[in-house]
Amino acid sequence: MASFVAGAPTMAMGSSALPLITHAPRLKLSRPSHAIGNYGWSSSNWSGYAVTNGPYTQITGSWIVPTVTAGHGSTYSSAWIGIDGFNNSDLIQTGTEQDYTGGSAQYSAWWEILPAAETVINEPVAPGDQMDASIVNDGNGVWTITLKDVTEGWTFTTNQDYSGPGASAEWILEAPTIGGHVATLANYGETTFNPGTVNGGANPDFTTEDGGVMIQKNKQVSTPSVPDSDTDGFNVAYGPTAPSAPAS
Repeated sequence: MASFVAGAPTMAMGSSALPLITHAPRLKLSRPSHAIGNYGWSSSNWSGYAVTNGPYTQITGSWIVPTVTAGHGSTYSSAWIGIDGFNNSDLIQTGTEQDYTGGSAQYSAWWEILPAAETVINEPVAPGDQMDASIVNDGNGVWTITLKDVTEGWTFTTNQDYSGPGASAEWILEAPTIGGHVATLANYGETTFNPGTVNGGANPDFTTEDGGVMIQKNKQVSTPSVPDSDTDGFNVAYGPTAPSAPAS
C-alpha cells in the first residue's frame, strides 16, 4: 500500500541510462586493515553512526546534501537514515544520492525497503539543500516514510509494509551498491547530520563507539566526527581525517 505527496516515484531501473542502485546493509570488514581509533566499527560501504539498543519504531534525521567532485570514473555516495541493516539483512530507509557520472554531478532523492532497489522520488535536489526525514512504525506492519527538502520546498510521504525487527537505527553516508557491487565512494567533501532522534523523539545519545568509518581498497575514505555536545548529531567527511563536530 502506498500514498504519495509531491509526486509519484519511479524506480531507478525505469530508465536504461540509470544503473540499478541498492542501499545495502552494512558490509563488515573481516580483517580491518586500518586502526579505527575510538570508533566502534568499520565497513566497506557505510560510515556514520548507528545505535543498536532496539527495538526501534521511529527515527528522524536531518542532513545537508553534500557537493560531489570529479574522481576517477563513475563514483557514488548516498546520505540517509534507516532502521535495521547494521547486523541483519533487513532495511527500511530514505535519503539522497550524490554521484559523479557521465562527466557531471548528479543529485536525487529516494526511498527503499530491501530487497528492492531504490525508488527515485521525482523532485529536485541540489547540493546544500537541507533534508528532513522520518521513518515511523504506524502499527500492524505499516510504516510511514517521509522525506522533506526544506530548501526546495517539497515533501514526499509513502506508507509501506515492513516486517523487520527494528534492531538498529542509523544515520549513514554510504557507498551504494551498483549492479551488485559496492561502488567507489564519490568525493562528497563534508556534510552534517543533525539532529537525529529515535522512538518518539528520544535523543540517540551517540558515543564514539556508535560511530564507524568506511574503508575501501585498504584506504579510509569516509570518517565521522565525534558526536556534538548534545549527542544527537555529527559531521562526516571524505577521507581519513575526522572533521570537527557540529556546534550543537
